[in-house]
Amino acid sequence: MRVDELFYWIHERHSIYLKKEAGEPKPWTTDPILQRYRFCNSYRELDKVTQWIAEHWRDTHYDSPEVWFAMTVARLVNWPDTLEELGYPVPFDPMHFIEVLERRKQAKEKAFTGVYIVPAKAGFSSKAKYLASEVLNPMWCQRNDITESAYSLADFHKQLTKYNGMGSFLAGQIVCDTKYTRLLVNSVDWWDWACSGPGSKRGLNRVMDYPVDQNWHESMWLDTMLDLRRQIEPLAAEVGMPKIHMQDLQNCLCEFDKYERVRLGEGRPRNGYRGLP
Repeated sequence: MRVDELFYWIHERHSIYLKKEAGEPKPWTTDPILQRYRFCNSYRELDKVTQWIAEHWRDTHYDSPEVWFAMTVARLVNWPDTLEELGYPVPFDPMHFIEVLERRKQAKEKAFTGVYIVPAKAGFSSKAKYLASEVLNPMWCQRNDITESAYSLADFHKQLTKYNGMGSFLAGQIVCDTKYTRLLVNSVDWWDWACSGPGSKRGLNRVMDYPVDQNWHESMWLDTMLDLRRQIEPLAAEVGMPKIHMQDLQNCLCEFDKYERVRLGEGRPRNGYRGLP
């Protein structure tokens, strides 16, 4: 297993974050790939959009049994300017949701990011109308059913994936936001659950020295991830990094896959820093 190489990325990316936050001048790393391209933080809670969501919607509604729905809206949109214009979306007003997103589109203002793609189905004139009527409104109307058995992250994830537009990866991101609220904070699997995504599967394959596109049965992927985290934990503790939960590790593997693609000449991330080729 290439544990040391993965941990190099985790540690170096977090070191960049700490130097930047401390106001140190660039460059924050000597790694040419990390200098040139943008990567998510080693800890998801430190990413800018997550911090906006936490500050404005999540933490202020920590005790609300419906905060998970706001997290769903937040990740479907994933753009703070739009979220600010929408306002906290509980109770849900489908017409207001559509009006805000349609207005931004007509004004040629950014409405969504491309991180979590939920394409509109045929018969809908806009993505906003599809999300409001076929994804969000059914979830809002059945909100009590969704949270009724939310005793663990895995259970809550299973409930979310029953609804239109809620693929496993997107549902996992909503779980990761909601786990910091009263609804899920005491879940027995808070530290130990994650769901796979295409990037984290590729990243784990690279760490294991498997063919990069080898598929995984979900239970085997999770067991292997737990073993990997057991090896990462003492390395993180040794350099004074906070404990890493499984969803952070899943995110790190996705970013490690992007890093390795650049290193091996297989491709490069979409986002780089201005002034650099």
